[in-house]
Amino acid sequence: MSAVTRYPTALPVPFSKAVKAGGFLFLSGVLPMDAQANIIAGDIQAQTRAVLERIALTLAELGAAMGDVVRVTVWLSDLDDFTAFNAEYQRHFAAGLPARSTLQAALYKGAKVEIEAQAWVGP
Repeated sequence: MSAVTRYPTALPVPFSKAVKAGGFLFLSGVLPMDAQANIIAGDIQAQTRAVLERIALTLAELGAAMGDVVRVTVWLSDLDDFTAFNAEYQRHFAAGLPARSTLQAALYKGAKVEIEAQAWVGP
């Protein structure tokens, strides 16, 4: 039995949406995309909400929850959005905030935010 389990994405992109290794679940970077992999319209808060809701759905599908997230990496296309991003972000972590790094980067098709998450799910 492999210690690594890969969960494919339904999106037309070449990566796993998540990989379980040991007691950790690693989610690939999540962009604010619709089912056809198009970036959804909206400001930083709308895009952040869409990303975090998708992360929560993926976690739930794999037996975890937002409270299990121990670390995230966030990419913002514009650090001037940092305050508005934080206002939406903290609403999704009622059980406590994970460790986090935030960077500025040019993102796919003009997205305003991308978030990658790691969760502890136990052995």
